[in-house]
Amino acid sequence: MLPEDFGGVQRNVLGGPLGTCSDKPLTGFSRDGCCNTGAEDVGSHTVCVLVSEEFLQFSKACGNDLSTPRPEFDFPGLKPGDRWCLCAARWLESLHAGQAPRVVLNASNAAALEIVSLDDLKPYATDLN
Repeated sequence: MLPEDFGGVQRNVLGGPLGTCSDKPLTGFSRDGCCNTGAEDVGSHTVCVLVSEEFLQFSKACGNDLSTPRPEFDFPGLKPGDRWCLCAARWLESLHAGQAPRVVLNASNAAALEIVSLDDLKPYATDLN
């Protein structure tokens, strides 16, 4: 199931229009800066995260090296403080391992809620008061 359109824009986990996750580095399954998703995004790159060194080390140890540049895929490599559209299942895995990165709810796609609950995301939110 894909997220419903909200005035031509996919929805975020809070129900509003999906915000930009990052233009630098350019993120998203479609490299459009947003955590938009569609049928071809089998990994559900829908959770906008603020990466930390601890999370980058965790991800690398799990076989997903996000810190090493991969120019052949137009991937600059991430550094602490970068924002990135992460696979929802990877975020959930990191939560269970005690290594979950912070999340930007306004830029996280509602489709993530098929894999991870809003109650799990909220304690890690950077954009809630």
